[in-house]
Amino acid sequence: MNNSPDDALNDDGDHQRARREKLAKLNAAGVDPWGQRFDDRSMIQEVRQRAEEVKFKLEDGTLVELPDFDQPDLEYRQWKSDQGPGAEIGPKVRVAGRIILMRPTGKLVFLNLRDMTGDIQIFIGKNQVGEENFALSKLFDLGDLVGVDGRLGRTNTGELTVFAERLHFHCKMLEPPPEKHAGLADVELRQRMRYLDLVYTDGVRDTFLNRTRIVKSIRETLDQESFWEVEGPTLHTIAGGAAARPFTTHHNALDMDLTMRIALELHLKRLLVGGIERVYELGRVYRNEGISPRHNPEFTMLECYQAYGDYESMMDLTEKLVVNAIDAIGGGYKRKFGDVEIDFTPPFARHKYDDLVAQHTGIDPHDADQLTAYAKSVGLDPTGKHPDVIKNEIFEEKVEDTLVGPVFVIDYPASICPLTKRKTDNPAIAERFEMFICGMELANAYTELNDPDLQEELFKTQLDGQEEEDSMAKMDNDFIKALRHGMPPAGGLGVGIDRLVMLLTNSKSIRDVILFPLLRHID
Repeated sequence: MNNSPDDALNDDGDHQRARREKLAKLNAAGVDPWGQRFDDRSMIQEVRQRAEEVKFKLEDGTLVELPDFDQPDLEYRQWKSDQGPGAEIGPKVRVAGRIILMRPTGKLVFLNLRDMTGDIQIFIGKNQVGEENFALSKLFDLGDLVGVDGRLGRTNTGELTVFAERLHFHCKMLEPPPEKHAGLADVELRQRMRYLDLVYTDGVRDTFLNRTRIVKSIRETLDQESFWEVEGPTLHTIAGGAAARPFTTHHNALDMDLTMRIALELHLKRLLVGGIERVYELGRVYRNEGISPRHNPEFTMLECYQAYGDYESMMDLTEKLVVNAIDAIGGGYKRKFGDVEIDFTPPFARHKYDDLVAQHTGIDPHDADQLTAYAKSVGLDPTGKHPDVIKNEIFEEKVEDTLVGPVFVIDYPASICPLTKRKTDNPAIAERFEMFICGMELANAYTELNDPDLQEELFKTQLDGQEEEDSMAKMDNDFIKALRHGMPPAGGLGVGIDRLVMLLTNSKSIRDVILFPLLRHID
């Protein structure tokens, strides 16, 4: 019999029974076990930043500032002894959080309390809090949410501590927390029970708070560049804007099949036609494809479009977005991703697509015979494929993984870029770039095609022979009609937000940066 996630955390009902017994005692004592409003509390990080307000008062009333200790647990007791008789004083504080460690010793209880900003030790002494509050502390369990009014100070070992004067109960945890060393070792269990992962796995909460900082920075950067944020539809009648398989659904009232969007592109371009000249959306897209460390069926994309720009405008913008995101989370431009150090110091490198193919294969990227022979030599099947398709498969196989970056790969074959404007002096080349970091595509951008007749022709070429269930298997005639009303020349950019967060937080799997990734259903 397969164990459920709950079984992995706890196989013994005695723990739940003990907690429910304490719940009954709280109710019997007239204490609300589910808590009440708790105003004027400080976040733990703010309290820790007030450490310099803790003073030592000598018998003659002189206030002595506490020095910084390299090893407080070894040095603090000696320092106090050297000062002579006196007492420590500090500011009154109010904190609340979850109990993550508890050490009861007779008439003393030590707690470690955690909120979203950090941890702090709580000292509960029977003489300091009184009989009623001390009795309340005896009903505490690991994982309970409690509040404390007290004085900030240091213990004899030098640890910054809140010395409790009054206790408040906010929520009884009825399930026992995971066992400290093994309870959340299973990666899938952590993803299924993200609420526990955030509390008990070191670094997880910081990763997701940094994700929020990154997204906030992106919005701020685009706002500074005069872009307007919009929300497009997530249900489409025709899947478009990317080569991907959509999820399908059905609208009962209209009796029509719909798809979840696979890209944001075509509706944002309609807004360019409508005169919103700098526009973006940060939103979820859905692709009914495989799951891997770099792919999740629903993920977050940024797409933005700038009228009267081109793909070079988008390169400049992409660099600014990434650099500003790093500034927002801190840690500098040289960052680790696994065992690799990435240097994000601008400007980022730019290399032509064909030059990279030639460099890494030794063949002429314009010679169809050489492309075919090389593809066969590395186990690729070139049968019936256009030379540019073969070349792109070679690029993906032999070049992408070598690109530590950040690097802009520019000037792709036009035949594989149906939404992209061609170079004026060389129509075989599309004004497109992809940005790669550690072999991972992070951004994709074009000088956008705004010729409606050419766009229609290229759509027809791309759609020819595609299966009905695949994306872009139907022509989006309304988009073509919109182009006929005049879309300004523009640069367009797409950035995978989840991958950006992976790279900037040193997270090896996309599931580590999505709060609730899609997982196989279990009963």
